[in-house]
Amino acid sequence: MPQHSHAPARLCGNCSGFASVAIATGLRRPDGSRDTAPVTCPTCQGTGTVSTPDRRALTTTRR
Repeated sequence: MPQHSHAPARLCGNCSGFASVAIATGLRRPDGSRDTAPVTCPTCQGTGTVSTPDRRALTTTRR
């Protein structure tokens, strides 16, 4: 019996799938750990994938 497979998710072109990162600010906290700032990708809103474009948006009408 054939298995159904889903189409692979399209990775975000802006972050290449690494949607959330922690960037070290260069400062240290009093306990000695590094201070980090969490940042999410503005293009995919932290999901790492983008939706496929609508079929109507891909077709152009030439006159």
